[in-house]
Amino acid sequence: MAVDAGWTLDQLAAEAAAALAVGYDGQPSGRVRDLPDRRAIRYYTTLGLVDRPAGWRGRVALYGRRHLLQLVAIKRLQAAGLTLAEVQARLLGLDDDALREQAGAANGARRFRAEAPAPAKAKAPAAEAPVEAPVEAPVEAPGPPDGELRGVRLSPGAVLLVEAGRPLGDDDLEALRAAAAPLLRTLRDRGLDGLPSERDDR
Repeated sequence: MAVDAGWTLDQLAAEAAAALAVGYDGQPSGRVRDLPDRRAIRYYTTLGLVDRPAGWRGRVALYGRRHLLQLVAIKRLQAAGLTLAEVQARLLGLDDDALREQAGAANGARRFRAEAPAPAKAKAPAAEAPVEAPVEAPVEAPGPPDGELRGVRLSPGAVLLVEAGRPLGDDDLEALRAAAAPLLRTLRDRGLDGLPSERDDR
């Protein structure tokens, strides 16, 4: 995870809007938001499309450059007609360089600038409300996480989120998928292994 965390959730949304101001015509579908807002960013985080906060100032979540790349890539890929499930498959496990390519190359947009603006310093307004981890998040975090949250695709409709202290190797992924076989059978038997419906595409 990048160590440049300094944006609050609102500042991250504003940075994403600024980054999308060039070469982005919005979403062709009226059911998909043109720009990510607080609610959408939290939703993307629960899906594993956006990493958990990179740091905390008290109980205020802080975000950095990687989060911005993820949001811009999501919106550009959605504008190119991909569903959230397809976006998830495209972005899962990408490093910052590959994310930068997706953020700039999708939908024929110019290459995403190499450096995001320096994160804002800790001069939050006195009345700024704290941003807590969403209740629907798979893992609650009262403070900085112990490891980076990584997604492991188990099947087209199931992603395992692992708070890993190190990068996952091929042998790790193989072992996790093998261990998840009974869970995948249960999901399939209960009809819970399908992809998210289009109404979930925010």
